[in-house]
Amino acid sequence: MGIKAKKALLIIDLQNDFCPGGALGIPGADAIIPKLNKYLRFFSRKKLPIFVAGDWHPVRTGHFKDFGGTWPVHCLQNSRGAQFHPRLKLSPGAIILYKGMDPEKESDSTFQAEDHRGMSFDKLLRLLGISELYIGGLATNFCVKRSSLDALKQGFKVKLLIDGIQGVDIEAGDSEKALKEILKKGAKKITVTALK
Repeated sequence: MGIKAKKALLIIDLQNDFCPGGALGIPGADAIIPKLNKYLRFFSRKKLPIFVAGDWHPVRTGHFKDFGGTWPVHCLQNSRGAQFHPRLKLSPGAIILYKGMDPEKESDSTFQAEDHRGMSFDKLLRLLGISELYIGGLATNFCVKRSSLDALKQGFKVKLLIDGIQGVDIEAGDSEKALKEILKKGAKKITVTALK
């Protein structure tokens, strides 16, 4: 993978509230952190863009059960739960993306996220000339799936970090089903040992 390759890393929702002990803790979510740190080191060394997306919910949002949504309160703006997991080693140049601020929208896809200036993820990718995304994080069958499918729909190549994702099975097999769907739509699997 050379510098001229238009590739970027995207890590999704590795936040305290989605890790064990958090408001919506996913079993095993923190076990993928060492692998994600290897991807982070690799992309950092190659001076390739790194995006890190997270939920950033207001107190009142249709996303939460209290206001007619599906989910318990999680990842409130400026809360400890919304912070990225302390063991995730983010480089200073990582571009942080925020999603879920609009109380009227679900915003599960990183393509509904924006940076601190309000620039959309899609626009940032186009500006940087990115054509291929390496996607990992949480949860396989929610935000990872929606972000991957949106990326493919918009013409980006997708490499799914098979050793850097974790799902949460509401019903048995949810994560496996999501994985199959992402791959069927054209994503390719990769592990950290395959990076060059």
